[in-house]
Amino acid sequence: MSGVATAPATARLRRLVRSPRAVFGGVLVALAILAAIFAPVLTPYGPNETDFVAVLQAPSGVHPLGTDDLGRDILTRVLFGARVSLIVGVVSVLASLVVGGLIGAVAGYAAGWTDTIIMRLMDVIFAFPSVLLALAITAVLGPSLGNAILAIAVVNLPVFARIARAQTMVVRSLDFVEAKRALGFGPVNILLRSILPNIAAPMLVQGSLLFAAAIITESYLSFLGLGAQPPTATWGNMLRDAIGFLELAPWMAWFSGLAIFLTVLGFNVVGDAMRDHFDPRTT
Repeated sequence: MSGVATAPATARLRRLVRSPRAVFGGVLVALAILAAIFAPVLTPYGPNETDFVAVLQAPSGVHPLGTDDLGRDILTRVLFGARVSLIVGVVSVLASLVVGGLIGAVAGYAAGWTDTIIMRLMDVIFAFPSVLLALAITAVLGPSLGNAILAIAVVNLPVFARIARAQTMVVRSLDFVEAKRALGFGPVNILLRSILPNIAAPMLVQGSLLFAAAIITESYLSFLGLGAQPPTATWGNMLRDAIGFLELAPWMAWFSGLAIFLTVLGFNVVGDAMRDHFDPRTT
């Protein structure tokens, strides 16, 4: 049974790796990851190193992407900004995936009043526009990178809970789950060992798509002053700093905006390719 089930999954994974869309998106994602990891090696400057002699310099051999209003090297800040964006994406999406997945799985397996209460709470969160809810949470808790991560995780919680609940309601009626229940296995064992592993694929696909949304939300919060605080190099902070210099030094906004665009594009393309290749309806 396991060999039969594994073969289609392996074939889908092989097709995913060979997909031009997945390759294109994977290259963009890999570039963002490499930039974040090797940022100190790729540039001789520090992200907060100022040079008032080189204020608002256009792109040149010394500063390939130019400098900002404090003489800081923009390439350096873009590279270090990738670290913040990827950390926010990984931590917030992973937290919402784990917590939301557990909540949804419990609701779907327990059914009845437990399901009703849990999902109505998720509906309350889901009813708020995601950006406005993230703004409200960070405004109440205070501007910081940690609070921005928490806000993004809370916003994404109902998405994973709904997916986990729907998948759990399908898996719980399958023969192998009924067999374990008949043999006396408890709900915790069935949830952790039988249900959660079988609903992981759609959760991971959704996580890849929400990763891009998390990067955009963090940039939005930082742009409004509610995310990571200056002088931390983030793409949102860089866009905010560029507002007053769009005519005099437009490169201050060009490259941070381009970094957001390419990274979000990469994760969206990879997520779309994963969804197409792992959705059984497309096989």
